[in-house]
Amino acid sequence: MSKKRQTLDLLKEITEAPGVPGYESKIAEIAAVRLASIVRPRKDRIGNVFFTLEGASERPRVVLPAHMDEIGLMVKFIDDKGFIRFWTLGGWVSQVLLAQRVLVINSRGMAVPGVVGSKPPHILPEEERSKAVKLEDMFIDIGASSKEEAEKELGILPGDPIVPDAPFTEMAGGKRLLAKAWDDRAGVALMIRILEELNGKKHPNTVIGVGTVQEEVGTRGAKTVAATADPDVAFILEVGISADVPGIKPEETQGELGKGPMLCILDGGMIPHRGLRDFTVAAAEDAGIPYQYTSLNRGATDGREIQYAGRGVPALYIGVPCRYIHAHHGIIDCEDFDNTARLIVETVMRLDAAAFHKIVGEEMQ
Repeated sequence: MSKKRQTLDLLKEITEAPGVPGYESKIAEIAAVRLASIVRPRKDRIGNVFFTLEGASERPRVVLPAHMDEIGLMVKFIDDKGFIRFWTLGGWVSQVLLAQRVLVINSRGMAVPGVVGSKPPHILPEEERSKAVKLEDMFIDIGASSKEEAEKELGILPGDPIVPDAPFTEMAGGKRLLAKAWDDRAGVALMIRILEELNGKKHPNTVIGVGTVQEEVGTRGAKTVAATADPDVAFILEVGISADVPGIKPEETQGELGKGPMLCILDGGMIPHRGLRDFTVAAAEDAGIPYQYTSLNRGATDGREIQYAGRGVPALYIGVPCRYIHAHHGIIDCEDFDNTARLIVETVMRLDAAAFHKIVGEEMQ
């Protein structure tokens, strides 16, 4: 099997699997199986999963966090006619949800199909046509005729997770990929790919891949990563907003599909470490890897929490460009994924103790 086909198979498996905040165990299982021949996983008490790859030296400890959760929904209650009201998990806007297909994952592990209900235009008053439907007014139709049918026959109960029904699809001959949950299954797949690439190489450090939980509801899992992983450096494996579509102005955010990994110079929770950024840029230029800069002042990544560990952790958010994040479907470019993995591997291979102390401006101990 070609390397590209292996990558596509990984991306298909990991994006189609369900894993909303608090329900990430399936994603952790996929990562553990994929990395079983390389490293034994361990978990902390909140559900983060750690994969430690020892190199030539114990320090620096390079952490690669990628959050396993995707934005989704949760069953709030079921009314007498079998319609589901829901909570949102993560940052949704109402206009991307209406009339979309979803899967309710019941307590038996079965995926029950449903659709977010919508009122036909024929009966919409003129004043409602130009207004977005509020999230709290939406409901999901699972085809049940009663609450009893939904609960007893379909096995759906309050608290059950709900995910978009969005199959992985190859576009433009496999050059671009359409799927749900790129935020942040692209990052989890990167973590797996990077550890596979580093395995057997004499990297001058210890590398810890981390699948984190509950990032989309406030970077909750990352709060314990710092204590468990004891990091010196962190590369936050993420997606970035690709701005190469109609309606996004360059002063709002930057980045394009096919132009390489995105180095984020500012987000809503972290100002990345400049020395680490410059070190990464030098690695990219030496290796001939394309890269681009981006920034945004809303939203945060796991780096927000990890940067505070111990005496402080130099951190950099590196993202695969992605169109249409926080919606049912997003698009990434295969070459961007490959180049992001290459960039992290190149940078890690250069990050020995001397380089680390130079980055942070410390004398060697």
